[in-house]
Amino acid sequence: MKKMGKKIPKFKNEDEEREFWATHSPLDHFDTENFKKASFPNLKPSLKSISIRLPEDMLAELKIIAHKKDVPYQSLAKIYLARQISLERRS
Repeated sequence: MKKMGKKIPKFKNEDEEREFWATHSPLDHFDTENFKKASFPNLKPSLKSISIRLPEDMLAELKIIAHKKDVPYQSLAKIYLARQISLERRS
């Protein structure tokens, strides 16, 4: 038996739509018989590897702090960079 999705009603405004989706599942409104497997062969990683030169003592300090926080030092460096970029954008 073919399962047809339910019709999505027309909404008067966003509030009405928000209320509807708060109590209904989007999965009930799809015709699952016509789903097709998607392929994305040209996706590229969103991260770019870079090389950066740091003073040895700065790197050592970063590693100590990262160890105390139980995170990889590269991740901590990204957190610090993101925080500073955010501060710079605000000023």
